Amino acid sequence: MEGRDEKKKMKVLCLHGFRTSGSFLQKQISKWDASILGRFDMVFPNGIHPAGGKSEIEGIFPPPYFEWFQFNESFTEYTNLDECISYLCEYITTYGPFDGLLGFSQGATLSALLLGYQAQGKVLKDHPKFKLFISVSGSKFRNPDICEVAYKDVIRVKSVHFIGAKDWLKLPSEELAASFEDPLIINHPQGHTVPRLDEATSKQLLNWTMEIHNNTIGDKPDEGDTNENSLDANKLD
Repeated sequence: MEGRDEKKKMKVLCLHGFRTSGSFLQKQISKWDASILGRFDMVFPNGIHPAGGKSEIEGIFPPPYFEWFQFNESFTEYTNLDECISYLCEYITTYGPFDGLLGFSQGATLSALLLGYQAQGKVLKDHPKFKLFISVSGSKFRNPDICEVAYKDVIRVKSVHFIGAKDWLKLPSEELAASFEDPLIINHPQGHTVPRLDEATSKQLLNWTMEIHNNTIGDKPDEGDTNENSLDANKLD
């Protein structure tokens, strides 16, 4: 019975923020209601590079900390981005197929890039189209060469965007949401964080999730184990 229930979950790759870790994002997401998380088989890999500087979560959550790629102050030049994209595409191919992507901050920005690139046939040509995207404090890349490809057309993936009133990425998050077709935007009063959800917002996210879930679980193929960073919502404290 447990194996049968597992197949009914949507498999989601979850990418953490800058200089944090998959385990930290797992903790951040665990504050959401189990009725939502229980519909997902969530996988939390670590970034491919050790943190190159101080982490904002030092003293809050134990190391090690990781980053996906590096960037300049204006977020127009990137180091190790191509390597990161290649790694994630290989990871998705090896451990997938995945139904969707979830990301926080750098992880959300990177997830949206993968979605845009896949839509344009640049990456993951043999992987099924993603069905959902959950963005928390995401933004767009600002390099024109990337923008001309990734955001050339509206991205037709069901998406929900959490945007904080006090988030320093509030406007960039709104710009990212505008790159998607019919996005669900959930505003919250907090800052640059994965927000706790009140009853109304939890219901809104649950309804969005259920609609996609009901259209997705039809005939899911057998899937092997993912990795040690999977989150089972039924085991949350």
